[in-house]
Amino acid sequence: MKKWLLALASVVLLGALAACGSTSKTSDSNELKLVTPGTLTIGLEGTYQPYSYHEDGKLTGFEVELGKKVAADLGLKVKFVETKWDSLIAGLDVNKYDLILNNVAKTPERAAKYRFTSAYTSGKSQLAVKKDNTSIKTIQDIKGKQMAQSVTSNNAQNVKKLGATIVPVDGFAQSVALIEQGRADGTVNEAASFYAYLKQKPDADIKLIEVGSAITANPARGLLRKDEAPLQKKVTAAIDKLRQNGTLAKLSKTYFGGDITD
Repeated sequence: MKKWLLALASVVLLGALAACGSTSKTSDSNELKLVTPGTLTIGLEGTYQPYSYHEDGKLTGFEVELGKKVAADLGLKVKFVETKWDSLIAGLDVNKYDLILNNVAKTPERAAKYRFTSAYTSGKSQLAVKKDNTSIKTIQDIKGKQMAQSVTSNNAQNVKKLGATIVPVDGFAQSVALIEQGRADGTVNEAASFYAYLKQKPDADIKLIEVGSAITANPARGLLRKDEAPLQKKVTAAIDKLRQNGTLAKLSKTYFGGDITD
C-alpha cells in the first residue's frame, strides 16, 4: 500500500510540475502585447535604401534582415508592414504593428510618448569635401565655408553653429553634386548615408573626414508603444546579442559597404 501511495504521489507531483512549467511558458508568451499572437509585426517604409527597399520584387535591406533576426531570437514569426514616413509612427498608436525599424532617432518628444530599444547604428556624422580640397582638414575648418545642407535639417543647424554658411539643397544627392561641381565646399551627413552612396557610386569625387565629438551622434533605435515594456526588453536583448556576436556589423557591411554600427 505504501509503495502504491508513493507512486501515486510521484505522479501527482510530476503533473503539478508540468502544469507549472506550462503556465510559466504560456505566461511568458502572453506578456507580449503582439498585434498578431506568435508574430512580430514590424513597421517600416520599404522605400528607404539600403535600410528597407525592394529588389527584384522582394523586400530587403539592413533593417529588414535585422527584424528577421530579432524575431527569430524571440521565437516569433515576422511580418513587415510598409507605411509612408508621415504616418509611420501614427500607425504604432493604432496597433498597426508592434515595432518600428526605420532609422528612427531618439528625441525628448518621442521618448515622452514611446519606448526605445538600444541603438543598432552608431548615428555618427561625417564631413564630405571634394577629393582635391586642401583647405578643409577637420570639421573646425568649415567656419566661413559654404556647406550644402537641407535648410530644415539638424545637419544644417550643426554646421551653422560651427560658423559655416548654408547652400540650400533638396536632398543628399544634390549636396554631393554641388561639392563635385565646386559650388559648395562640403556637406555634413550621417556616415551611413555616405557609405550607402559610395557603395553605389565608388568613383564619386568626394572624401570623408571624421567629425569626432563636434557633432552629437544620433543612432537609430527600435520604437515601441509605452505599454510594451516586456517586448522592449526582449528586442533590446536580441539587438545587443546581435551586436556582440558580430551580426550587426556583418549586416552593415553587406548593405552599406562599411560598419555603421560602431
